[in-house]
Amino acid sequence: MKIGKVYLLPMVLHEEGWEALPADTVKWIQQCDAFFVEEEKTARRFFKKLWKEMVIDNYIWYPIHKVEAEQIKAFTQLLKQGKNIGILSEAGCTGIADPGQLLVAAAQEIGATVKPYVGPSSILLALMASGMNGNLFQFHGYLPIDALERKNKIQALEADSLKRACTQLFIETPYRNNQLLEAILQNCHPNTRLCIGVDITGPNEQIKTETIAYWKSNKPELHKKLVIFLLGK
Repeated sequence: MKIGKVYLLPMVLHEEGWEALPADTVKWIQQCDAFFVEEEKTARRFFKKLWKEMVIDNYIWYPIHKVEAEQIKAFTQLLKQGKNIGILSEAGCTGIADPGQLLVAAAQEIGATVKPYVGPSSILLALMASGMNGNLFQFHGYLPIDALERKNKIQALEADSLKRACTQLFIETPYRNNQLLEAILQNCHPNTRLCIGVDITGPNEQIKTETIAYWKSNKPELHKKLVIFLLGK
């Protein structure tokens, strides 16, 4: 039997950011027989909002918060049975800063066709709006929680940014945003630029680039908001 295809499906970044989704998202969902999703409850609600006629129980579901050997085995078996599989991240682009990449790697190993469909990416949208270097940039995910390790990491990222004109992007869990911002302000030079992207694609979206000196005098409240930080020249 012909090997099934893998569809990397787009997901909203913000609960009110539906306009940022591609118009053909429902069509791509309809091509799938099974779904491997970061959070099943979120995915089911998302699909039903887009496609009200969808019968959720007609599909095979696997959660992928952490991809393990058992899930990879089930994933490849379904593909070898000719089933088309949709992979959905909890937010943004599937496979980017996301556990779905391990499933995609397994699909590539068996020669399955992978169809990537891009949705709103906080990494790209913030970079586009920041005015920082989009030719050379790095995404680091979460910085260390330990205060000393975090300080050293921030200083290393700043030094690398100044040396290579490389934009450094990173995130934090919403309830620790203020602490990370404070660490950045305490450990970076006044003239270093910092872009703070808040609630991207949401009604209160703000993407603003200023110097560290500016942010020290105009510190935003970031607690429990969706934030991405960009550090650069």
